[in-house]
Amino acid sequence: MNTATTSPEMLTVEDAATLLRTSRKAVYALIERGALPGVVRVGRRVLFRAVALRKHLGLTTVSNPVDSLTLGNATGSKGSR
Repeated sequence: MNTATTSPEMLTVEDAATLLRTSRKAVYALIERGALPGVVRVGRRVLFRAVALRKHLGLTTVSNPVDSLTLGNATGSKGSR
């Protein structure tokens, strides 16, 4: 059975912090203020709808959330990994 935690459409707080380039503590503060869209609570877990968070940030849709997290860290080199 596929769960939301393994689905690429959902991001963890740590993923969201990386995407926002901030700390997990700051992400929790933004959640409490209602400043972030796409927040989904599953029990005590907090997840984010990746599409909603990217739209809020003005990012284009990428097929894999991990790709979008690494795009911001590009050094400008065009060589392959």
